[in-house]
Amino acid sequence: MKIRYDASVDAAYISLVDEADKQAFGHTYACDPAEVGGQIHLDFDVSGRLTGIEILQASKKISLSLLNDSGG
Repeated sequence: MKIRYDASVDAAYISLVDEADKQAFGHTYACDPAEVGGQIHLDFDVSGRLTGIEILQASKKISLSLLNDSGG
């Protein structure tokens, strides 16, 4: 698992698959749970396996210490 954070757009991306294990991109499912104010997107590969999670307005949903340790 790897987390990338872009402070300029306040977005984090959690990669769940190693580069060597990646398959072709399949689709994105936009989740908008009211509990977190929406703006969470799930990425799946062509096999239907969850490969990544994008979180918009990440600084409001994830610990800043975790985001700062992500290495950008």
